[in-house]
Amino acid sequence: MHRPRRLVPGDRVAVVSPAGPSSAADLEAGLGVLRSWGLEPVLMPHAARTGAYLAGTDAERAEDFTAAWTDPSFAAVIAARGGYGAQRMLDRIDWVRLRGAEPKAFVGFSDVTALHEAIALNLGTATIHGPMPAWPAFVTDTAMREHLRLTLFEPERVLTLAPAGAKALAGGTATGVTVGGTLTLLAAGIGTAEHRVDLAGALLLLEDVGEAPYRLDRALTQLRRAGWFDGIAGVVLGSWTDCGPEAEVRGVFEDLLGGLGVPVAWNFGFGHCPQSLSVPLGLKATLDADAGTLRFALPALR
Repeated sequence: MHRPRRLVPGDRVAVVSPAGPSSAADLEAGLGVLRSWGLEPVLMPHAARTGAYLAGTDAERAEDFTAAWTDPSFAAVIAARGGYGAQRMLDRIDWVRLRGAEPKAFVGFSDVTALHEAIALNLGTATIHGPMPAWPAFVTDTAMREHLRLTLFEPERVLTLAPAGAKALAGGTATGVTVGGTLTLLAAGIGTAEHRVDLAGALLLLEDVGEAPYRLDRALTQLRRAGWFDGIAGVVLGSWTDCGPEAEVRGVFEDLLGGLGVPVAWNFGFGHCPQSLSVPLGLKATLDADAGTLRFALPALR
């Protein structure tokens, strides 16, 4: 995987809206945080578009992402928020054209999982599963913001993730390349151009929000039947906000993942949760489920 360069004060960063529309107030507050880090955030032409559930047409959203990635004046591309719609624009992106551009840091999560997968498979570039500026928590959660800032500017300081409360669902250690994101988005990608056919040796990161236990079961079962757990090295489970009672949710994962014979970490503090950690995707790391740690061999950005 290509590692993009780290950010420095003065960098221009493109802000895109690949999925849902943002509240103007939330977006401006988040841009203010980026400016406080010494960055120059630039809203792409259609990034502030509004609609029922999409931030502009598929063509507009794809055009913004393409322009941002291929513009050498931008050091990073940051998704404004998730919602729904990133999958709809993927087929409108000229990935061959993007391969000729210098790799950029890319940040987002939730529905943006679809873009993480597309960037990894089409461009071979590591990305960052992290909070987005139009998410209201981005402005109010100091610890979450600071972890993203360190990941972007001083990534060697956050090589080891050790969230409070992490514990082993299945013990052990394993080393592999991190992949994943929001569970239901990964399941929705099966059979598409972003369908991974081989996750052997990978560390799979999963999180979600607002999905009842039976729907989590459905998505996990779909991944299992598609071969996603064949030869996998380990699993890192993040937050499951508004998915039901913790014991019931945990029971789903114990049932479907506990017998894999690989380490599985629970409650790992990334995703739709307070103090959400920024986690590099596409890089080698070592999971120690018993200690509740994930240590990366290299910084997220060079």
